[in-house]
Amino acid sequence: DGTEPSHMHYENDENYFRGYEWWLMKEAKKRNPKIKLIGLPWTFPGWIGKGENWPYDYPDVTAYYIVSWILGAKQYHDLDIDYIGIWNERAFSSKYIKLLRYTLDKHGLQQVRIIASDRLWEPISFVLLLDSELHGVVDVIGAHYPGTKTVPNALLTKKKLWSSEDYSTFNDETGAGCWARILNQNYVNGNMTSTIAWNLVASYYEELPFGRCGLMTAQEPWSGHYKVEAPIWITAHTTQFTQPGWSYLQVDGHLEGGGSFVALTDGLGNLTIIIETMTHNHSQCIRPPLPHFSVTPQRATFYLKGSFYMVETLQVWHSRLGFESGNSSLFQQLHPLKVWKGSFSLNLNMDEVYTLTTLKTGQKCGCPEPPPPQPFPSNYKDDFNIRNPPFSEAPNFADQTGVFEYFINGSDPGDHVFTLRQVVVQRPITWASDADQTISVIGNFQWVNMTVTCDIYIEKQRDGGVFIAGRVDNGGIYVRRTKGVFFWVFADGTYRVTGDLAGEEILMKGLSGVRDNTWHTLTLNIQGTSASGLLNGYPLWENVTISKPSNGWAAIGTRSFEFAQFDNFHVE
Repeated sequence: DGTEPSHMHYENDENYFRGYEWWLMKEAKKRNPKIKLIGLPWTFPGWIGKGENWPYDYPDVTAYYIVSWILGAKQYHDLDIDYIGIWNERAFSSKYIKLLRYTLDKHGLQQVRIIASDRLWEPISFVLLLDSELHGVVDVIGAHYPGTKTVPNALLTKKKLWSSEDYSTFNDETGAGCWARILNQNYVNGNMTSTIAWNLVASYYEELPFGRCGLMTAQEPWSGHYKVEAPIWITAHTTQFTQPGWSYLQVDGHLEGGGSFVALTDGLGNLTIIIETMTHNHSQCIRPPLPHFSVTPQRATFYLKGSFYMVETLQVWHSRLGFESGNSSLFQQLHPLKVWKGSFSLNLNMDEVYTLTTLKTGQKCGCPEPPPPQPFPSNYKDDFNIRNPPFSEAPNFADQTGVFEYFINGSDPGDHVFTLRQVVVQRPITWASDADQTISVIGNFQWVNMTVTCDIYIEKQRDGGVFIAGRVDNGGIYVRRTKGVFFWVFADGTYRVTGDLAGEEILMKGLSGVRDNTWHTLTLNIQGTSASGLLNGYPLWENVTISKPSNGWAAIGTRSFEFAQFDNFHVE
């Protein structure tokens, strides 16, 4: 739900300290050194396509770009990337995949495995069966939102099968039910030995298209409030009692009364069994549609054979999703279960998860209460005056097209040494429908009346332009259709007021005297159904009638993919 900064904005640019991902990977490794790291490009910088919206015309350039990121991860952060993908939910090129493997090997990265193609099971599976060279370089077939099913060709390849993106569901109890069901059934029905949730933590404005589609919620950096949602504890049923490298036992995991179970072992005598009995209406994911099925209360008997016959007791962890009753119980440790001559029985109700395991290591943390929730401050300022920022981007701004980064203006002796600069100057090889303009949103979506003030600096001569905006109503994959109140000034000395980011709905226009390469102050005031604008503190336009949207964020941005600077942002 927004853009992420590339390590190479331009052909001659390399920077491995942008964005939050390096920090996130290091924090994850602190908590579990065995965790796997995967890279997958969604969008590529425009220079890779040399003018075409396609990453495979110059496959050597694309491979160089990807391998640079993997090398940078190691060199600057001591992070080992385990797997690399091709292009999220878009076409793959066999020629490029082979060249990527060659380039990885040439740089001593033989241990980095390739996953393809992060879309559907086909055509990648069919192509792997036809092309033995490609079969030799792809290690994992990754499909997105497979609905727990695979296809015959995928099984015929004998490759590892992963659901390499799944879940993406609002993180209430139904989201937890979805996650519990697919974590098991992706293996039981589809032979998938990995299921990856998009996304880890919902740390973006909730009104964006996929609000709260994370395993937990932490969307108030200004207050510090967060919520450990039910999907986190569903995850724990699997991840606290297994690790990457454990193996699934090849048993039929369908339960007679509905629901499923999986069994995994570390090969050293440990056994973990995870059971789920999610009902249809309590476990629907965002996609694909879920065919009807029924689950009834049942008594299930399990038989342990071979080396597991010796197991005498199993630790028991239990969750019950309460739904209408409201009395959920999440990840509670129950009394250990005695195994008698290799067998045990369990009464299973609906919408439950059990973990039965030989491991004694599970824990449900007693975490301190997070700070209470607070709305975004109704009076918010940022002068971007920070010498060594911990991140490359200013807090609370959510870039939806383009990238807005802290910038040090070496040539400016005055008040604008430290600024925020839009730095993407060529339309990317897009994944989704990025806007033709750049935009970063901030604030409270419920805001109605507001005054937005910002110093602006147009860098692009002749047809450059920037805006400040209020009541901005959209972003993410829908950013092209964003509406609001947009106050634009252009390098040719004109201004416009529009009701949309695309600039098609013109509410007012005229002359402003604004020029490029000089600082100006814009002020946008929206009250009820009326808006007015000031330039350098003097009224430029007023009494423009606003019909809708009735509320939304504040925003800054540019007319095109162009350099521009912003300073002393203030919204009230």
